[in-house]
Amino acid sequence: MKFTEFLKSKGATAALFMGIFYAVCMLGIFLPGYTAIPGNIDQLQIAIINDDKGEAGAQIADSLAEQLPFKEIKTDISNNAALEQLEENELALVIHIPETFSTDLQKGEVSSSIDFTLNEAGATVVASSMNQIVSQINAQLSAQFSQQTAQGILMNVNVPEEQAKEMAQKIENSYVGNIVTINDMPDGMHNNMLPMFLTMALYVGAMIASMQLVGAFKANRGKATKTRLFIYVQLTAIIIGIVAGLVSAGIAVGINDLSGELFFQIWGQQVLNYWTCFNFTAIVVFLIGEAGMILNIPILLVQTIANGATIPREMMYAPYEWASYISPMYYSVQAYFANIFGSVSVSPYLIGLGVVGLVAMLINILIVWFLHKPLPVAEV
Repeated sequence: MKFTEFLKSKGATAALFMGIFYAVCMLGIFLPGYTAIPGNIDQLQIAIINDDKGEAGAQIADSLAEQLPFKEIKTDISNNAALEQLEENELALVIHIPETFSTDLQKGEVSSSIDFTLNEAGATVVASSMNQIVSQINAQLSAQFSQQTAQGILMNVNVPEEQAKEMAQKIENSYVGNIVTINDMPDGMHNNMLPMFLTMALYVGAMIASMQLVGAFKANRGKATKTRLFIYVQLTAIIIGIVAGLVSAGIAVGINDLSGELFFQIWGQQVLNYWTCFNFTAIVVFLIGEAGMILNIPILLVQTIANGATIPREMMYAPYEWASYISPMYYSVQAYFANIFGSVSVSPYLIGLGVVGLVAMLINILIVWFLHKPLPVAEV
């Protein structure tokens, strides 16, 4: 057999096709998707709450509203309400100018401070971007107020040494930016990416299992009714989810040093995650057979952006945002952010994950019912 003949064989041509196809898919999906960083940072919402009764607070609030690169900045909201929305990741940053800001500034006896509150239990790019923006704001305000303080208190040139030291300290400490982090995430990239890694670990396994279990379903046609075989497939997926969920939860708790209470919560979600992902990826396999895996890979790649681990929904381009509403990975990742690092209810995300799984299973039932013709069952 000549090499040219080998290249024309089914296996070689298929390998060539897959190499080109997945290179195009990965680059064509990832590169456009990640151009949203930092281009779509203006799509995030923040709140500026000015409780200061003096002029300084109003000037700062107006100046920040004009200069900050966000299309929607909430100002007609209380600080408590804004913090609640921050917990839900509806806001990316809350800037609060306290009631005594102008008074403290005028007295010069205490540092005037502004509170910048951000939530780390969410998309990675949000926390990092907000930290950078807050650092820039604080640097500008510190320089501005130090200059104003200097003009006010150094008008006398002949001052004693001790008094000069006090004045210098007042200049240096005239403004301090108070950065508050809620749901503080432990250091380490393994913590930031844990929600995505937990989800993907079972999604990939479920995707491969969809090909194998649907193949077993087809191979055993005639040995049992298609209804019974479908039930067997579902039960097998649940059993695999229980075992794989147990292993993955144990690894996550051990490596990330999580509390023992989280073990069973992660395990339970992993079981639901596996079953949902299995039915979600099995749709195209039930429809077109093993060739469905060719479509499942691009669908997976889209979800790695649409799951909200790195980019929040507000920053996604339309196709990725639309995908997030039907993506099992999105609901799973957000549930883990809320459960492991956050303080909000995990129920809406788990319900969303369960609904995606139920709808996917119903679609699979319809495919099996209408497209897979019943075969006579051989008597044993």
